[in-house]
Amino acid sequence: MTISAAQHRSAASLVVFDFETTGLSPDMGDRAIEIGAVLIENGKITARFQQLMNPGIRIPVFIENLTGISNTMVKEANSNAQVMGEFYDFIAGQNLVAHNASFDERFLRAEFKRIKKYCPAGIACSLLAARRILQQAPNHQLATLAAYKQLPSEGIYHRALADAEVTAHLWLSLLAELETQHALYDLSFGFMQQLTKTPKHQLPKLYAKHQAGIAYV
Repeated sequence: MTISAAQHRSAASLVVFDFETTGLSPDMGDRAIEIGAVLIENGKITARFQQLMNPGIRIPVFIENLTGISNTMVKEANSNAQVMGEFYDFIAGQNLVAHNASFDERFLRAEFKRIKKYCPAGIACSLLAARRILQQAPNHQLATLAAYKQLPSEGIYHRALADAEVTAHLWLSLLAELETQHALYDLSFGFMQQLTKTPKHQLPKLYAKHQAGIAYV
C-alpha cells in the first residue's frame, strides 16, 4: 500500500497501539516490554493484540512500580523479535494511532528495525487531535480525557492493552465530535493527520475546506 492510499483510508478503520517500555528512548538503549493494540473496523473494535516481551535487559524498579510489569513476568515471555513479528502481521498494513504517538512511534520503528521491518502505513496522534477538538478539557492526558468524555475504561493505566482500548474509544469519540459539532463526515486518515498539524486558529478554515470537498484527502 502506498502512503497516499493509506491516507485515503477511513479514519474509522485502523489499529490503535500502545507500548510499555524500560525507559524513554530507544536511542539510549531502552526497549519495549509490552505491546497492546486494538483493531477498529468501521468504527467498531473487532480484534485485540497483547503480549509481554523479554527485552533481554533489566526493567528498572521505577518502571516496575509504574506499570506493574516485573522482571519475573517478562523472564518467560517471548522475545521482542518474535512478538514484534507477530504484531507486524496483526497490523497488516493498517494505519496506526497512539496517544502521544511520538513516543510510541520511536519504539515501534526501533523494534521493527531490529527485525528488518518498516511501518507499513501512517501514524496519527490522538493527543494532538484531542488538543484541537477538545480544547475545553482540563488537560489532554489519557486518564483525564477518559473521565472528561466518560469513555469505557477499566481504570487501569500504564498497561498496554488497557491504554490502547481507552485510546481507541477516545479516537472514535473525537470522530463523533467532529461529526456532531462540525458536520464533518466520513473522514479520511489523511484528514485527521492534517488536523493534528493545523494550528487551532486555522481549524475553521480546514473544516470549511473539507465541507466544500476540497480538503487534503
